[in-house]
Parts: sequence; structure tokens; C-alpha cells
Amino acid sequence: MSRTRKNAVRILGPDVNLEEEVILDSKGRRVDQAYIELAMQEVEEELAKRAGRPSLTGTSAHSPHVSFRIPPELKARAEEAARERGTTVSKLAREAFEAFLAS
Repeated sequence: MSRTRKNAVRILGPDVNLEEEVILDSKGRRVDQAYIELAMQEVEEELAKRAGRPSLTGTSAHSPHVSFRIPPELKARAEEAARERGTTVSKLAREAFEAFLAS
């Protein structure tokens, strides 16, 4: 199942030329291009924190997903092995899959 979040943009007022007009925030700081870029970076970082686990692709692209069924006993063994190694079942499965394909 894939969830996509649509970015909603809501225009609150008219366009402004920040080089010509002086706009101050609630703390009296001038709003300029650097201010906006920093604010956007902070928003993106906050959204990234909420986005779940980091992508395995090394970018913000969605990681491919493989799913298969296993018997309860095998899952219990995998959970125990992952717990002993201090990792997750997903990472353990990725490593096992890579080792199998490399052989």
C-alpha cells in the first residue's frame, strides 16, 4: 500500500517584492530571501522527521518493497536473531537476501 501526500499550497495574500518592500515577522526580523530559504529548510527537515524511515536509495525516493509469507516459527526465529544482533527483521532479511544473491 502506498500513501502519497499531496502538498497543499494556500496563497494568503498578494505577491510581494522583498527587495523593495520591508516585511517584518512577529519578532521584528526582516523577511528576505535568506529568511524564506531558512524557513523552508526548517519545514522540510520537520516533514522529513515525520516521513518514517529513511529511504534505502540514498535519496528521498521511495525504496522498493518486497513482501512474502513465512510460517510463524520462522518469523519467531528471525525476530530472535534480529534481537540478538540488535537489528530489525527487515535489515536481517535484506542481508540474507543479498548474501543469497551474491552466492
